[in-house]
Amino acid sequence: MSSGDLFRDRLDLLQAALDHINQGFSVFDGDLRLVAWNRQLFEMLDFPFHLAKRGTHLAAFLEVNAARGEYGEGDVAELVARRVERARLFEPHNFERIRPDGQVVLVTGAPLPEGGFVTTYTDVTREREHQASLERTVEERTRQLRQSEDWLRLVTDNVPALVAYLGPGPVFRFANRRYAKWFDQTVESMIGKRAEDVIGPELYREIAPHIEKAFRGHAVSYEYSRARADGRLVHMRSTLIPDRTLDGRTLGCFVLSLDATDQKRSETALAHAQRMEAVGQLTGGLAHDFNNLLTIIIGNVLALRRRADAPAMPDLAAHLDPILHAAQRGADLTRRLLAFARGDAPNTRPVRLSGVIANIEGLVAGSLPSAISWSTAIGDDNLVAEVDPAELENALVNLVLNARDAMPDGGRVSLSLTRLQLSDTQADRLGVEPGAYAQILVGDTGTGMSEDVRRQAFDPFFSTKPFGTGSGLGLPTVYGFARRTGGNVAIDSQPGRGTDIRILLPALSGADMQGDGADEPHAAEGNGELVLLVDDDEAVANVVRDQLCALGYTVLVTTEARDAIDLVRDVPDIRAVLSDIVMPGQVNGLALVEELRRIRPGLPMALMTGYREGPAKEATRPACPVLPKPFTSSMLAKTMSEILAP
Repeated sequence: MSSGDLFRDRLDLLQAALDHINQGFSVFDGDLRLVAWNRQLFEMLDFPFHLAKRGTHLAAFLEVNAARGEYGEGDVAELVARRVERARLFEPHNFERIRPDGQVVLVTGAPLPEGGFVTTYTDVTREREHQASLERTVEERTRQLRQSEDWLRLVTDNVPALVAYLGPGPVFRFANRRYAKWFDQTVESMIGKRAEDVIGPELYREIAPHIEKAFRGHAVSYEYSRARADGRLVHMRSTLIPDRTLDGRTLGCFVLSLDATDQKRSETALAHAQRMEAVGQLTGGLAHDFNNLLTIIIGNVLALRRRADAPAMPDLAAHLDPILHAAQRGADLTRRLLAFARGDAPNTRPVRLSGVIANIEGLVAGSLPSAISWSTAIGDDNLVAEVDPAELENALVNLVLNARDAMPDGGRVSLSLTRLQLSDTQADRLGVEPGAYAQILVGDTGTGMSEDVRRQAFDPFFSTKPFGTGSGLGLPTVYGFARRTGGNVAIDSQPGRGTDIRILLPALSGADMQGDGADEPHAAEGNGELVLLVDDDEAVANVVRDQLCALGYTVLVTTEARDAIDLVRDVPDIRAVLSDIVMPGQVNGLALVEELRRIRPGLPMALMTGYREGPAKEATRPACPVLPKPFTSSMLAKTMSEILAP
């Protein structure tokens, strides 16, 4: 075998091997003529097999492609010539060509040392379709993820909670809008920031131990407070939940927080109400016995004063007046305490508030030193409220005198009256029902109150005044008065900046005014009518008997409710009954009234009590007058006139 034959055999063997490659393959020499190829080249690119012979010029292959439009629009010869010129550069080339039928072919070529180049052709259609499918999937998943994030954002922004996520650092990775607003931020400004930079170094020092514990893998709950930009103190309850992997690593922590400001306010109000209830029960029990003692003292002093008019005892009145004054002060203190403890206001009527404020000017004018200036401002002269005018005057005088005491070096006291229309939110914050209110504001430029003092200001017997100079019932009485009217009291104060105290009273229209508040005519005295007096305390009974006798009545006294029933049944001359309500161990006054009405339905009756809780309220239901102990002779005369009136 000649060497030429051996070379051809080897080329044939090489050609057979190339035909088994799943890529197209070609080799062109320095003259751009075909030297080697494989079958896959012609099948993949649809070249006619008559070109598959050594010596075929590259231009022949290019003409086939150009004629089929694989190079786009243009003259075939020109398209071929440009590509032949580029091929003569023998540069490495790597590109993808998309054929008209959509097939994608990766063409990779490299120059040969002696000129020419070798090129492989790879059908990457499926790979590109798969890649495009993956890209579409990624795009769709990205869109879905974005939708999920948008949905998550929508949900978290609308739930009534503050939601955030802290990553290592700790750094905020997520926050809903409520959380961002809580710290006077936006969501965009928070993300990526360190927690200390967002919440401030002072607050961060307080809660940093809780965050560290959460990053150690423990769920933790805590509370904190912070002052808002407007100075209002707000409260937050937070829970940190670790974000842990299956192998126990902590990636971050979820933050769930709830604004507890309203709940704190409610808890404070509930605690205050419970204290008020306890004080009410205590004062109610003590007041009955104390008022009985005052009734005895005042009754005996009044009896002595009647005798003091005799010429033989000209100086007796001078000694009795201080006793009577002291007893009346004790009675007034008890009434204030009871007014604070009870839930009713029996002497209320529609009152034009501007008139009350005008009276206050006269009452306090002489009580303010020259170093304190005084001003009033009436914003609405027609404001009317359903109040006890005496209680309102007492409340305002109390506030003005407190303001005076808070300014030992002088200052300014102002009293103003304005109309307010409270929305649901405003009313809820102030603890009242929505609607129209009269606001009476007493302001001063005095020493002000600390937050602790402000919280305790309405507690009974709490006082910042020196021992013996204050009863601790001033502000509690104001509070009780306002709450009984359906209103409230609010204190705005800071140390060194003075105090503003607002009384809110439900406003009526001017048409609700009734009468002019003129004094009622003096009650008529008795004309010997027989009155049955029932009181288990003999000393009290004796004093009231003397008062009734002094008023012109004939009095039959018993200390037993059962005897009273027998007497009414057996003595038809009894014209009226006056009974105590609370008689321990016996039928009480309410039950006695019911029993006597069954025996003599038209018999006039009245009740006395030194205890304003429970029974006294019930006593008003059967239209039976109730006389509060201690009482003066004029009060007794008025009550007797009412029940004996024809």
